Amino acid sequence: MSMKRNSWKEYQKEIAEDHYYYARSCIRQNFFPGSEAAFLRILQENLSKDIFDDPRHTSCTGIGYHSDIVPLETIMTVVARQFSLMNAAGYENFASSCITSFGIYTEILETWNEFPETEERTRENLWKATKREFVKPKNLAHTSDIIFHFREEIARQAKYRLVNARTGEPLKGVEHIGCHYAKIFPKSGVGGAEFPYVLAGMIESWGGEVVDYPERRHCCGFGFRNYLVQANRGYSVANSQKKFESMAPYKPDFIVCNCPGCTMFLDKWQYTIAEMEGTTYGQDGIGIPVLTYEELAGLVLGYDPWDLGMQMHQVNVEPLLDKMGVRYDPEAKYLGKNGKFIGAPREAAVNCFSGERLYRIQR
Repeated sequence: MSMKRNSWKEYQKEIAEDHYYYARSCIRQNFFPGSEAAFLRILQENLSKDIFDDPRHTSCTGIGYHSDIVPLETIMTVVARQFSLMNAAGYENFASSCITSFGIYTEILETWNEFPETEERTRENLWKATKREFVKPKNLAHTSDIIFHFREEIARQAKYRLVNARTGEPLKGVEHIGCHYAKIFPKSGVGGAEFPYVLAGMIESWGGEVVDYPERRHCCGFGFRNYLVQANRGYSVANSQKKFESMAPYKPDFIVCNCPGCTMFLDKWQYTIAEMEGTTYGQDGIGIPVLTYEELAGLVLGYDPWDLGMQMHQVNVEPLLDKMGVRYDPEAKYLGKNGKFIGAPREAAVNCFSGERLYRIQR
């Protein structure tokens, strides 16, 4: 028992308590625009934390780097500028919204630690390009780490729980961990690559049950080149399909991810497969709702699902909302800020009936 306890300690990480410099994701704001706003709201309003959302920071250029477009020296200089902006704002705890960015920052800090001459060259490049200097962050965390860190406080403020409001049974949740969070540098993620707990901990603390299934740690299939090159996209959808087929017998009520790409693909590929094959993987012939961890936390805290941006999902979220007993206005789903109807997406070919309502996987 003592050996097990000591071993588990190796999978923990230090997560700062307060005063975060927030680095947004370049792609999350397009896929799920309400999630980052929800994260800021949760930290500021529910947790009373100091977090700085800096409009001056840029993309880390991680997609370009992993696609062999942006050279290593260039991305190191971009990251150094991010740290310089953090220093100038008076912060030392860096919070990254994107999994790929988190992996990039971790990789670069590890590289600088192993090769000080590379760090020195980056400092020279930053000075030449911007006349800036930088101090490395005291603490680096992904934003899912922070929500995980305060999961019990969120549970204490919960308006809803991950429990079926009709039966009282825990809802079943599939947690999907982004590869760049736990697999590149395992000790940088809560639980490492073998026992990642960052999302499972949220599900359990908020009343749900974590689904264990054979392909639980299988990649979603994003892989950058698998999607960026159109001819390769079959590899991407095939990976997601393998996961769906593996989880379906366990009848999950939702999927939650901490990577923007994973969230998008596990959501959108369900629509694609429904169109291609007429197959859905959720209960009662419907899709499985896919959420970001901020959306999941927001629902637990009682945030309006449309303020969270959940109308942007391909798979309808209403089945999950109804199970949780969440109150929402179905007529407000596609209203703009001015209260005017902005138009509903065209529906997919596969119609799925559930209870008294007709749910459809949407385009």
